[in-house]
Amino acid sequence: MFEKKAPPLFDGLAEQFKPSDDMIQTPLHMNGQYAFLFYLKSVVDGNTLQQTVIKPFFEMSSEESFTSYIQSLPNRIDMPNIDKLLILLSAGFVLIAIGNHIFLLDIRLVSNKEVQDTLMEPTVHGPQKGLSEDIEVTINLIRQRYHQPSLKVETILSDDESNRAIALLYDYDRVNPDMLKKVKEQLVELDTPLLQSAGDLQHFLNKGTFTLFPSTLITERPDRIVYNLNNGKVIIVIDGSPDVIIVPVIFFDFMSSMEDNYHVFSVTAFTILLRYTGLFVCILLPSLYVAVTSYNPDILRLELALTVAGGRIGVPYPSFIEVFFMLFFVELLTEASMRLPKAVNSTATTVGGLILGTAATEAALTSNIMVIVISAVAISTFVIPINEMSFSIRVIRLMLLVYSALFGMVGLLVGFIGLIMLLVSKESLGVPYLRIPWISKNEELRMDKR
Repeated sequence: MFEKKAPPLFDGLAEQFKPSDDMIQTPLHMNGQYAFLFYLKSVVDGNTLQQTVIKPFFEMSSEESFTSYIQSLPNRIDMPNIDKLLILLSAGFVLIAIGNHIFLLDIRLVSNKEVQDTLMEPTVHGPQKGLSEDIEVTINLIRQRYHQPSLKVETILSDDESNRAIALLYDYDRVNPDMLKKVKEQLVELDTPLLQSAGDLQHFLNKGTFTLFPSTLITERPDRIVYNLNNGKVIIVIDGSPDVIIVPVIFFDFMSSMEDNYHVFSVTAFTILLRYTGLFVCILLPSLYVAVTSYNPDILRLELALTVAGGRIGVPYPSFIEVFFMLFFVELLTEASMRLPKAVNSTATTVGGLILGTAATEAALTSNIMVIVISAVAISTFVIPINEMSFSIRVIRLMLLVYSALFGMVGLLVGFIGLIMLLVSKESLGVPYLRIPWISKNEELRMDKR
């Protein structure tokens, strides 16, 4: 009896995947009808394959009916070139040969579809669920919150060892075409051996190993994504990452919390004022303490200057060493709070901070006023809503401290002016980094026309 053979393509693919125990190359046969399957069982959903392909084959009356059925499936995609075909088979696609027709179906087994909780950007009001590690679930969550036909999705494969899917989401009616073109060019020119998460991609999009301030923003909140889509920005989604990247961004984006949109104006204005006050306290207070105590005590009132000087009686080294010493241990406590298990991190860091402050004061290694200053700085650091900016501010704080230790109040002013100049000269995909966020859309359009 004559038996049909699998097409030569299947034999070539089998050679590419050998030796691999999860490779399946099997025929389907009934009443003279033949079909051939090729897939990797470890990444294919067996139940879906059974219900979508295998069971209908034995229920169809002819090969032509089965061919028409497979051709009408919504998860069928066009056959790509051989290199991309190998990548898709590795991701969970199934190759089906029926007569002279070959089809490719998306029947991936995805075990990371669970929607994550918002851990890095918690709010009292607003969504409490974030995104998913599965790219299709993430896109679904965004589309469910942004019902506009102008929302476009473009998917590309990263040119690295992982070959992860990367999706660009943008509102076609609001996005700047030149900016969108720059984003696509950067993704095409991406040169990295392995891409695993949004953090990896952000590192390469920031353009520069020693870039201090990030030019892209990572978020896990679907409401922040929708607000930025509405403002004409591009969202970059990476398969396998529960975070997305927003481009372009400005400095003020890192200082905004989604809770600002859920309160009345007076409450929002007050919290924003607190946030920026905390920012300046975090950046300037350690340097200001060193500049005043070591170089310019006459800036303070006489009573306050005497109180500060009296508090430092017995401290055996200059104030800038005292500040460096305390900031170093605060940074250690901050890192420990991020790395320790959740069950013990709050207790360990709180007790550690209390013991450290008390012991350092009693041993005359630091003054009581220094403990107050460092505590205020540590609290102010956590007022900044976005972690990437918080890390940058912590580095800037140390740089300004060096200027103040060397040149006093003049060094602090020069360093702060230099920081402003750095921010003014920086851009994110052609958008000025210090652009005022409340410029109206009409004004932006007029500026583009000019």
